[in-house]
Amino acid sequence: STVHPKNALFLDLSPDLSPQSSTTITHSTVSPTITHSLVPSFSLSNSSLPSHIGCCLHGPCDFHKPVTGTSPTQPQQGRRKNLDFEPLSTTALILEDRPANLPAKSVEEAQRHRQEYDEMVAEAKKRELKEAQRKRKEMKERFKQEESIANAMVVWNNDILPNWENTRNTRRVRELWWQGLPPNVRGKVWSLAIGNELNITPELYEIFLSRAKERWRSFSETGSETEADDGASVADRESSLDLIKLDISRTFPPLFIFQKGGPYHDLLHSVLGAYTCYRPDVGYVQGMSFIAAVLILNLEEADAFIAFANLLNKPCQLAFFRVDHDLMLKYFAAFEVFFEENLPRLFNHFQSSNLTPDLYLIDWIFTLYSKSLPLDVACRVWDVFCRDGEEFLFRTGLGILRLYEDVLLQMDFIRSAQFLTRLPEDIGSDRLFACIAAAPMLNGNRKWSQVSSSKHEKT
Repeated sequence: STVHPKNALFLDLSPDLSPQSSTTITHSTVSPTITHSLVPSFSLSNSSLPSHIGCCLHGPCDFHKPVTGTSPTQPQQGRRKNLDFEPLSTTALILEDRPANLPAKSVEEAQRHRQEYDEMVAEAKKRELKEAQRKRKEMKERFKQEESIANAMVVWNNDILPNWENTRNTRRVRELWWQGLPPNVRGKVWSLAIGNELNITPELYEIFLSRAKERWRSFSETGSETEADDGASVADRESSLDLIKLDISRTFPPLFIFQKGGPYHDLLHSVLGAYTCYRPDVGYVQGMSFIAAVLILNLEEADAFIAFANLLNKPCQLAFFRVDHDLMLKYFAAFEVFFEENLPRLFNHFQSSNLTPDLYLIDWIFTLYSKSLPLDVACRVWDVFCRDGEEFLFRTGLGILRLYEDVLLQMDFIRSAQFLTRLPEDIGSDRLFACIAAAPMLNGNRKWSQVSSSKHEKT
């Protein structure tokens, strides 16, 4: 059985089949237009994305919907009934004789031109057919993925979430988790997996949000450097406020939803502002906006704040956001143990180039890969991070290094550092996770927790 969520995708497979001219020979591919009908809804959140944002962060939407305003009983004129792609040309290759005012072609020249023309047309058709086959394959894979997501959503909603404590650590659930959470249950699963050890309530969030708003108003009215009730000076708070504003403007700019005037700008500003009041000892640190933004895309406002505060209270995140240099070095040292174990050639290459983990891991860990990877891939990393904890953050780092090992082995220090801090935008989740799976966190018989603990115990 399947459940039809509000999120949907429809495919407009009706090409513009305009008549071809009888005086020209044309060959091209008419590609189907794939249109995402974006119904702004998350089943576990009333938050809605604007129409130009994908309705799920996992990949394509779950189901197809008829085009609005079209009767399902009336066939649409010109619509294809299958997924076949027929090459039809727009290249307009024309074979003509020379103008009358020029010498006529010789028989040999005319034959040669005819042969060259036929070869060009054949090559164009060959390229177009190959492209059509590629698109047809992508379409089939898209349909298969949507069906898989829909089936997984039913299992999560009906079998797993109602029995969370009893099922979360079973082999079946862990395997489903690894494959990626359905978008409609992602926020709920993240929230449950992160937990709420801090016992934050929605009411407590509103209290800290009110304090943040009051201080924002006072900052705009007075600039005196008085001490706040939590010991932080106004100057410190103004600095944090300025940094929040700057960071929000740089958070997922292609989405155009967190920038000033966007639908989620104020929401992100509220969550970050409330956190600076809740944890003045940590304050705002650059990179937090990406973490909060990902949570906001998947959870209600108060739930996003609760998950955000608890997530940043984890030992690894606290070490990085407090910029605890000694602890950070110990995490890097633990990472290098597994780096050398899994990728000895690349490890030695980095050692000889003096390329240390802090040059690339800091950016990855600070934003939990949400800035470094495509958003849909980052969300899948978050899925398993919520399951496995900090270990998976460093395992993901090994997966990235394995994925690009051959490329990195050919690079020097500067090029490697530049590459790792600005990863290619075409990283696919399946390829990355295959590399992550091939990087077990084992050093002999020691697991990540044992290696990490031994590094932390050293002075």
